[in-house]
Amino acid sequence: MLIAEPPVQIRDADWAVAEAPALSGATSLLDQIGNTPLLDLSDFAHRLGVAAGVGVYAKAEWMNPGGSVKARAALRIIEDAEKSGKLAPGKILIDSSSGNTGIAYALIGSLKGFEVHLVMPSNVSRERKALVKAYGATLIESDPLEGSDGAIRTVRKLVSEHPERYFYADQYNNDANWRAHYTSTGPEIWQQSDGRITHFVAGLGTTGTFTGTGRYLKDRKPAVELIAVQPEDELSVIEGLKHLPTAITPGIYDDKLADEQLPVAAEAAWEMTRRLSTKAGLFVGFSSGAAVAAAIEVAKRLESGVVVTLLPDDGSKYVSLGIFD
Repeated sequence: MLIAEPPVQIRDADWAVAEAPALSGATSLLDQIGNTPLLDLSDFAHRLGVAAGVGVYAKAEWMNPGGSVKARAALRIIEDAEKSGKLAPGKILIDSSSGNTGIAYALIGSLKGFEVHLVMPSNVSRERKALVKAYGATLIESDPLEGSDGAIRTVRKLVSEHPERYFYADQYNNDANWRAHYTSTGPEIWQQSDGRITHFVAGLGTTGTFTGTGRYLKDRKPAVELIAVQPEDELSVIEGLKHLPTAITPGIYDDKLADEQLPVAAEAAWEMTRRLSTKAGLFVGFSSGAAVAAAIEVAKRLESGVVVTLLPDDGSKYVSLGIFD
């Protein structure tokens, strides 16, 4: 007959004096933001008619915690606010977001222990809504017909009514947004391309990725051409991108930085998104499809060169929209 041993009693004091063992291979979740791989899409591009002497590459930004490029900016915004005292204990971080920055805020807030309120248009995918709630954030839905601009206006109203309650992260006008990319994304692309990059292609949303990365690359190599991608008109909906001529222009945007503005139709972005999944094994979001479509268009003009673009997120947040059915 087996006699069960009495359960071991662990006192709080035992935990108080114990120290966790230091493991050389362990790291924090936030330390995993950045240093994403640069994927070689050249074979895929050559099958679409790009000359053999041209290389096409893309940063796999869904590999950041939170699943998108926005983790870079969100972390920099939050850490700068903590250092300045703007995000102090008891303050609620609030901002508008089409999804990815909001998810990153929510993730970081759960780690650092502060409350996060997010305003999103009510028609963003249900996966994005579920993710911000999963991380413990409060979701406030704005008018779907007003898009990201309506979410911005809603946040500004809430902050004006209760300024003492909130830290308004204001990703569209916060210099920490583009600086995050000047100090991380740009240097990574430069190093990973061995300085051989000739063209950088990226979408315009908050414009932080394009502005920060583009400024860094121009500082290192003025001959690099910067191509800004946006929907072809206000009716072309590509989640994560803005049609700047008809939208609230972000304060951080430098309209003199781009060497070329390249419009992309929503249908072209959707088609490339599906093609990347079925022909290149890349399950990415719509803004990634738009970026690759633009990068391929640029690459087709060249006989030689290194074209680098960026894949902001994966496709998991868009399944409910039916584009992959």
